[in-house]
Amino acid sequence: MEDEILNKVKHVLNDWNPLGEYASKIHDLNEYETEANDILFYIDFEITSKRPAEVKKQIQKLVKDVLTQAFNIDLTNEECRIPAEKIYQILHEK
Repeated sequence: MEDEILNKVKHVLNDWNPLGEYASKIHDLNEYETEANDILFYIDFEITSKRPAEVKKQIQKLVKDVLTQAFNIDLTNEECRIPAEKIYQILHEK
């Protein structure tokens, strides 16, 4: 089940592709697997017992923080909103 969730989150990030054309220059990107894993790790430890609106905002912040730190890119909260909502939905399919 965890691998399935990881693959779905990885798919969300890969479809979104915040790196754009630069993604092809990163040899170990692996379809954002590391970043998806990091996001899921922090979700498990930080936000599992909060209300849905709070969880969505936290996921949005995690997406922004993880990708900003991993790739030194500037993302806005709004740019991260849709991927965060998709990740929220994946986590509530369980």
